[in-house]
Amino acid sequence: MFRRRLRLPAAAGVSLLIAASAAVSAAMAAVAAPTADPPVVAVRIDSFNPTAVTPGDPVTIRGQVTNTSDVTLKAPQAIACIDTKRLDTRADLAAVPAENDIPVDEQNSCRRLVNSESTFQELGELPPNATANYQFTVPWAEWNIGKRPGAYTVGVVIRATPDQPEDSDRLTVGRVRTLMPVIDPAELPRKVNAAMVVPLRHRPTLLSGNQFANDSLAEAMAPNGALGRLLALGEKQKVTWLVDPAMLDEAARIKQGNYRVVDGNNQTKPGTGQKIVQAWLDAFEASRARNPVVMLPYGDPDVGSLIDAGDPLKSLVGQSRDATEKYSLGGDHPNFDRGLWLENGSASSRNLAAASTGYPGAPNPGDVNLVSSSSWAPADRPSLLPTPVYNVTTPEGPVKSVRTVVTDSSLTAGGPDPASADQPLQVRQRFAAETAMLAGTGTGTATVVVLPPRDWETEGSATASLVQQGLSLPWVTPISIDQVTAAKAQPARPPSTPRSTPGLPSGRLDQIKQLNAATTTFVSLLADREQAPVDLQRALLRVSSYSWREYPDEAQRFLTFEQGSVNTWLGKVHLVNNAVDRGQHREIKVNLSGSKGTFPLSVVNELDWSVRVGVAVKPANRTDLRIAPLRTLVLPAGQKGTFQITASAEQNGLIRANAQVISAEQLPVGKSQELVIQAAQYGSVGWILVGAAIALLFGTSAVRIYRRIRSERRNPTPSGTEADPLHPAPLDPHDLAAAEPADSLQSEQPDDEPAGVEPNPLEPVQPLRVNPNGGTEVQAGESDGAAGNGVPGGIEGDASLKEGVGTKDG
Repeated sequence: MFRRRLRLPAAAGVSLLIAASAAVSAAMAAVAAPTADPPVVAVRIDSFNPTAVTPGDPVTIRGQVTNTSDVTLKAPQAIACIDTKRLDTRADLAAVPAENDIPVDEQNSCRRLVNSESTFQELGELPPNATANYQFTVPWAEWNIGKRPGAYTVGVVIRATPDQPEDSDRLTVGRVRTLMPVIDPAELPRKVNAAMVVPLRHRPTLLSGNQFANDSLAEAMAPNGALGRLLALGEKQKVTWLVDPAMLDEAARIKQGNYRVVDGNNQTKPGTGQKIVQAWLDAFEASRARNPVVMLPYGDPDVGSLIDAGDPLKSLVGQSRDATEKYSLGGDHPNFDRGLWLENGSASSRNLAAASTGYPGAPNPGDVNLVSSSSWAPADRPSLLPTPVYNVTTPEGPVKSVRTVVTDSSLTAGGPDPASADQPLQVRQRFAAETAMLAGTGTGTATVVVLPPRDWETEGSATASLVQQGLSLPWVTPISIDQVTAAKAQPARPPSTPRSTPGLPSGRLDQIKQLNAATTTFVSLLADREQAPVDLQRALLRVSSYSWREYPDEAQRFLTFEQGSVNTWLGKVHLVNNAVDRGQHREIKVNLSGSKGTFPLSVVNELDWSVRVGVAVKPANRTDLRIAPLRTLVLPAGQKGTFQITASAEQNGLIRANAQVISAEQLPVGKSQELVIQAAQYGSVGWILVGAAIALLFGTSAVRIYRRIRSERRNPTPSGTEADPLHPAPLDPHDLAAAEPADSLQSEQPDDEPAGVEPNPLEPVQPLRVNPNGGTEVQAGESDGAAGNGVPGGIEGDASLKEGVGTKDG
């Protein structure tokens, strides 16, 4: 309602007997003092008869006034008014000024009719928040416009005297206007064929299975509900139904019975709308014999918001169209058309191209893509005569043009006051004025498509007024959309209106992205993706519905529920190894006892479907952990599977890693599990030491074997006798006497020298003394030739150790 605050003129009484200086001071004080906001009223027109006036007919106006101020209004009056300027073209209708920037008391475009008592009504005193009804009949002569056909701006103004301040003047405190068509039946040369498109849609309520967010769909389908009243229109007039198939799916689910409603505390109660919904569906089926059906993309997505958001949300538009392409309406009349509903800035050429081609299969040339004429700037709008069917160029898309039906947005503009433009009476009067001018100009038949704007009131009263009264005008003939689309399409440039209407908020778009990611992960997890629950995939389309713009709180609750459902399902496929509590988290401990080892990780499937899963292990604090590639396993419903993880590490110690269940497409499923791996194996230095020890062992063994063989060759056993190692023969004293003494410091005898003899064990051993200069010395009595044997820096006695290596004695 129009509630612009008025400005009261400042009034200050100045006495002529006061001195000039006092008068100046009083005037300055009056200017400086603030003025109180004046009172305003909300006024509307509820009835205007007849809709189109023939010269000479009286006009009855009825309506209501509400005092919305905090000041009592004295002696209020409702007075008829008119702007005598004749509007004889549709351009004149569009140019009627709204006067939003002018205070009500200063608006003078609608002149008051004060010459007759029949043009006004006394209302009685109006306290704050009080309401009064008015009704009067204006004789034709009081309009003072003669008999000229056309349209005129008429209305009602409210005059009253505020009781504060006491010296208040009488003011205009409210005004409302409408359009009055004036016709001469003899001057209407042609008919206007009007294809009325009636949207049948409702915000989503199906959560999953038989659970619904509320019972609002059943309430809307009741005879006195919005959908019930709209459906009844098709029984009296030919219309075209514009239907969201998601709404029909939800209604069919309610019709089955045993559905439940989930309240805000997640408590459920039985639904009560089964019979109401069944009656509505039966009536809808019966109406299809008369009225054709155009199916919107499934869920009626907010096309502009989703496409502007880019991938992956952009793909939801194609999924919605694909779901509608596969939809089966059934019944005795299974055929229906498919199409889009775009308006204003959402109807860009990019959106039109993407939404008409972004689904499997080629675009259907029979699609009914509805775009409002308000999507073009006034100077660029295509002419809607002789046909509203156009091939709109789409240079950004895979196709260069899209067959489009342009709806006439002027027919449903209402007004001329923006605050009351969507009121049923205002819509009806605008439709009558526009179509009367079409019928009064040109020849032949004019064909128009009428589609209410998306942001109209949700109760459907304005649409009902159009169908019941607008289509009943004598120069209007109702037709179906099929009769319009049969015409040959004309070329047209793409819409040019910039995007100004806010779509889905960015925060909700982010939440839809999260739900889309979770849904994609769950579907990729299933062994047979055809078994994916339909409700799961369709819920993603429902949360993107355009209808949520009017119900942000319900939208958030719906989205939260769906996200929780998918996360719960994903959480039923998880690791089941024994974990150790570590404060606020749990971790799985395994041991790796070598450079390479294996350990088991088990995954359980608690879903009702078979899944194909894998496990990915990624280190968190080290880079030397290597995991061998794993294959995926198919786990039947309720079953468990074990993966043998083959791992290797270059260093020992604790390795922290994350074990994550993944789908066959490597998408993470649920939360990861912390994994602690205890690696106990040789490092690179350890392997070098082990290798050196082995080489030394084999090297010394080879030397000993070689010396043993050489010694045996120098001292062969006499032929014919075999040495008994357990009973050796006695030594011959002559052999001992003939032997030459050997150098005890020489570690190895040359082949051309005689073999040495053992030292005399009876001779006393001379002690060694370490020389500070690096050598060794012997005690007195030792021969010079035996002192070190020419080996600098050595220690005597080591040579005897070396000589023992490789001999028979070992």
